[in-house]
Amino acid sequence: MEKTVEHVHWPDAPDIWMPYAPAIKVTGGTHVHLAGVTAAAVYHHHPHRPEEFDSMPHTMEGQTRAALENIKKGLDAVGAAFDDIVTASRYVTDLSDQDSMNKVWAEYFGDAKPATTTVEVVQLATDPRCMIEINAMAVI
Repeated sequence: MEKTVEHVHWPDAPDIWMPYAPAIKVTGGTHVHLAGVTAAAVYHHHPHRPEEFDSMPHTMEGQTRAALENIKKGLDAVGAAFDDIVTASRYVTDLSDQDSMNKVWAEYFGDAKPATTTVEVVQLATDPRCMIEINAMAVI
C-alpha cells in the first residue's frame, strides 16, 4: 500500500502560518522510530565520558543543527528524509532561544510540518552541556 500523509487542521482554524500540523493522518507505509539524539556523537561510551562531548557546539543554533544532522543519519540509514517525519519531540534546557532552534528546524524541514512537541527540561541525560534532544517518528 502506498503511503499518504495528510496534514489535518481543525475546521475552525484561522489562516495563520504554523511550523507544525496539529494532527497528521498517515495511511500505508512503514513506521520508523528515531531515538532521541543531541548534538553529541550518537555512538559514545556508557557510562558517559565528559571529554567525548567537548567538541559539541556551544549555541542553541549549533546544537540544533548537530542534532538534526544526527537525525539525518538515522533517516539515511532507513532510506527516509525529513519530509517522512510525521511527529517529533524536542526537549530543550532553555526556551528563551527557541527562535534559533526554529530557524534551523525550518532549514531542515522546509514545508514539511510534523506534529511537534517542545518541552523545557532542567537537564538532558547525555551531558550537562547539551541544550536540545530530538526524537522523531517517520513513515516511509
